[in-house]
Amino acid sequence: MEMLLFGVWALLALIPDPGAAEERFEVSVWPDQALVKYGQSLMVNCSTSCPDPGPGGIETLLKKTQVGNGPQWKEFLLEDVTQNSILQCFFSCAGIQKDINLGITVYQPPEQVIVELQPAWVAVDEAFTVTCHVPSVTPLENLTLILLQDNQELHRKNFRSLAMASQRAEVTINVKAQRENDKCNFSCHAELDLNSHGGGLFHSNSALQVLRIFEFSQSPKIWVSSLLEVGMAETVSCEVARVFPAEEVMIHMFLGDQELSPFLFWEGDTIWANATVRAMEIGDQELSCLTSLGPMEQRTSQPVHVYSFPPPILEIEEMNPLAGTEINVTCSGHILTSPSPTLRLQGAPDLPAPGEPAWLSLTASEEDDGRNLSCEASLEVQGQQLSKTTVIQLHVLYKPRFEESGCPGNQTWLEGMEQMLACVPKGNPTPVLMCTWNGTVFDLEVPQKATQNHSRTYCCTATNQLGSVSKDVAVLVEGLDEGVSSTILVIIIVALGAGMMVITVALYLNYRSCKKERRKLPYRQKEKNKEEESQFTVQQAGKHSKHNC
Repeated sequence: MEMLLFGVWALLALIPDPGAAEERFEVSVWPDQALVKYGQSLMVNCSTSCPDPGPGGIETLLKKTQVGNGPQWKEFLLEDVTQNSILQCFFSCAGIQKDINLGITVYQPPEQVIVELQPAWVAVDEAFTVTCHVPSVTPLENLTLILLQDNQELHRKNFRSLAMASQRAEVTINVKAQRENDKCNFSCHAELDLNSHGGGLFHSNSALQVLRIFEFSQSPKIWVSSLLEVGMAETVSCEVARVFPAEEVMIHMFLGDQELSPFLFWEGDTIWANATVRAMEIGDQELSCLTSLGPMEQRTSQPVHVYSFPPPILEIEEMNPLAGTEINVTCSGHILTSPSPTLRLQGAPDLPAPGEPAWLSLTASEEDDGRNLSCEASLEVQGQQLSKTTVIQLHVLYKPRFEESGCPGNQTWLEGMEQMLACVPKGNPTPVLMCTWNGTVFDLEVPQKATQNHSRTYCCTATNQLGSVSKDVAVLVEGLDEGVSSTILVIIIVALGAGMMVITVALYLNYRSCKKERRKLPYRQKEKNKEEESQFTVQQAGKHSKHNC
């Protein structure tokens, strides 16, 4: 009997106490800290230490699906997690329920970072804004945005406070534009620090944005004549000063609807364009210059008048007349000239009436060979007096002839010296010259060393299509001593001639002085002088008589 009681007591000792187990059971959840990327899924395991748990599971607003279970655990899949939430894991044991909370943090890394410049082209000394924003990022309180200029930090902003976190993920600063800011690179760096949530550090960079600075305060200036002649090439220019950067200015030039092709040049803050214009229509037109730099454009126009004024027409009845032929010369305006110009023909006796040609009749002579005949036309266009001249050279044909100046009949050479026969005939066409001695042709092209054998008379003949003429040329070769003596003699003669001239001038001046003094003598003194002169004359005559005898 005692043994039976002991066995019952031992069996009861092995049976757990429900109250004690109830006080000791725990509820746990895994993971204990949940960090989920936006839109992703999360696996949650809810378990208990209760040996015979009652109802259990999780409570959440998220979409959940139970994917597994055991005696003391249940596993759920949370899908499309897009917002932060608190999940409750619970179990009951012996009628007592316990629960534990799991905070779920949703994050979205800064995958897209955008930096904007407003405006992208900024005038010097004007303000511009630099803005950086991240369209999708969470949690915002863990975000830091850093603005950079050429890799140097300009500004930093974080969103740790709740007030900042409620805003957009954006930062904006204002900057005053300076020339040195031109072509600077601006960017934005975003950092999402999730270390406090058991994650890591996410970061991303924006694309580079280039800032352009410009100065474009002055309008372009056009340099062009107010008058353009139709069909004639003219150079026109367009200039822009105080512009930055000058090398990036675009210049387009137009004459009416005709676009020109300018060549651009720049130096410092000035740029100019030169273009060649050829107007093809008569009348009033407009030359315009369109300049642009970035978003800025400026246009300047200037009126021009296109006129037609071809050179006058000069006509000669015979371009190559024979000497002694009478020829007519006519000067007339071109048919395309409007209105009719005023004409002036060189040598014409009278000016013609407006619209009428000018004419001249002349007899061609040898002296007219090579003469320039000119025809001048004058035209008034838009208050400006214009003139054009046409020139024609007259060629008169005549037979060959010799002139003493061009072909002396007597020529003296110095023996031993290089000499050439000096003989140039006249005539048109240019005559061919040949000089001979006893049938031997003398070389007129190569200098000859003068010898006594050259002392002879040469026969020179000039010939052209109109005839020929001959002339004897005598050459005398003197020895070197004779030449020197002759030279000295010439010098002495010249010196004596100069001396005689001086003496003659002196006597003449003395004679005039004496004559003036004589005019001052009284009349009686003059009579006395006459008597003395008569006596002197008688005495001299007597002497000569005695001598001849």
